[in-house]
Amino acid sequence: MYAVIGILILSYMGVWVFKKFNFNSDYVVGQKLDSLNGVFVYYNGGVDHVLERDTTEDGYNLGLKYQCVEFVKRYYYQYLNHKMPDSYGHAKQFYIDTLADGTLNVKRNLIQYANSSQTKPKIDDLLIFDGTLINRFGHVAIVSNVFENQMEIIQQNPGPFGNSRARYALEYANNKWTIKNDNILGWLRKEDTAPIN
Repeated sequence: MYAVIGILILSYMGVWVFKKFNFNSDYVVGQKLDSLNGVFVYYNGGVDHVLERDTTEDGYNLGLKYQCVEFVKRYYYQYLNHKMPDSYGHAKQFYIDTLADGTLNVKRNLIQYANSSQTKPKIDDLLIFDGTLINRFGHVAIVSNVFENQMEIIQQNPGPFGNSRARYALEYANNKWTIKNDNILGWLRKEDTAPIN
């Protein structure tokens, strides 16, 4: 029994260390890795590594440098001129599971779509992932390209060995589009019909 407890403690400590520290000596925290429409993705090191809060000149909260949330909010602010009414919350909290597909998420002032939806994801959508054992807060990314049966995302802080770009298969069946990743909750979109912020 003590051996099992010891293994569990060591496993927990290993996950904690992996999430906190920079194990990729090819990059330094804050280094530019990628960009979309002039908005940069920065290297964060460990998944849970936090430097400071990033705010705009007018005091709008973008999030913690250089977490995934900070990138998507900075992208929406700089490129899409969009401020979210609720500027706080973990990545997975961007998705409200009680909302009907295609309705307004008032916390973000964006239209929310479920993963599976009659609406196909498109470029500039904000993609939301549920939490995992390694990252209980979830993850968010921006859709950077969409093809007939595949889509690409750009992301910040996918982990010390993750890539700023990733691709997922798209499936159309029963009049609905599904991104083939069980951890994706859905996506948010700035629509012309959404209230002006």
